[in-house]
Amino acid sequence: MTSGAILTLNAGSSSIKFSIYMAGDEPEERLRGEVEKIGGDNAELAIVRGDGGERRFQIGHVDHRAAMAAILAHSGHALDGETVAGVGHRIVHGGTDFTTPTRLDDATVERLAALEPLAPLHQPHNLAAVRAARSAFPSAVQIACFDTAFHRAHPWVNDTFALPREWYERGVRRYGFHGLSYEYVSGEVARIAPELRHGRVVIAHLGNGASMCAVRDGRSIASTMGFTALDGLPMGTRCGQLDPGVLLYMMDQEKMTPPEISKLLYHESGLKGLSGVSHDMRELEASGRPEAAEAIEYFVFRIRRELGALSATLGGLDALVFTGGIGEHSALVRRKVCENMEWLGIEIDDERNADHALDLAVGRTRVMVVPTDEERVIARAVNNELNAEPDR
Repeated sequence: MTSGAILTLNAGSSSIKFSIYMAGDEPEERLRGEVEKIGGDNAELAIVRGDGGERRFQIGHVDHRAAMAAILAHSGHALDGETVAGVGHRIVHGGTDFTTPTRLDDATVERLAALEPLAPLHQPHNLAAVRAARSAFPSAVQIACFDTAFHRAHPWVNDTFALPREWYERGVRRYGFHGLSYEYVSGEVARIAPELRHGRVVIAHLGNGASMCAVRDGRSIASTMGFTALDGLPMGTRCGQLDPGVLLYMMDQEKMTPPEISKLLYHESGLKGLSGVSHDMRELEASGRPEAAEAIEYFVFRIRRELGALSATLGGLDALVFTGGIGEHSALVRRKVCENMEWLGIEIDDERNADHALDLAVGRTRVMVVPTDEERVIARAVNNELNAEPDR
């Protein structure tokens, strides 16, 4: 059994989520936290200890490298004198080649950088954290864990577009995302309800980024997200499913440039664009504006539509599982999704739903709320790599 500390990093454009674990048979979490407002003048570091206590620090203007230094300066006590033996990174896009946790070296980072056009909102910032961590911990094992990897066993019909086949071979295909979340939640479902281990399960990862996944025998067979993380459900600021003719119209008739369209689809659409209020479901639920209510209704409508489609792909449904920030905390969204869904065997208890209980079902189909933990999936991957090293 190996020893040492494991650091996990999940970096965005203006934030880094992190956690510290102790290696062992099963990684033991010591704390987790987040640096927010990277690149601004007033970046903030929040640290949550294992007992739930939280501390916040103002760390001024920082880039990803300086944010890493701040994380270590304020959370180094959790290492208990142990060195950081491994660092695990969430990498959103692994393309067709990266299907398992992978050691990071110069060549691998270069190959992942080539995928940045497929995930422009995430990949460059994921790799910025990789470079910062490799500089800070030159002797530590650096492991990449991919959001796309969980979906790589899809049947061909669920991955392809109806384009000339050469485009599929060139990598234009459905990849699916949120794979680390789906991996963790599907494992938890099998642990909590062993009878569902080989069942037909739809997992709804609902948050600022949102998608759904059809899982059978613990493996992904279809996902609502496609070539990029824009597809499928509407999200906080992303549009979700969109007729490609709309893009042709924007370019031809409105003379919009690719950067203008990208900004519109990634940053100004979704719940934010529909409501004109906020991308945050909590603010929409509290708002009295009709546009906020309509944004929620559209969000729910698309979830229900995809639930029906994914259930058809599975040939039936044994369980619906909610996860993610909205899925775990919005009783309103869960209730609206499940209303009048008896034809799928879905009926829930309103009181248990209001209490965010694990099991909501009163019908034949299980309906569950399972908190996700992408960081633990990453920590386990690093832990496995450390345990596999012969000199440890």
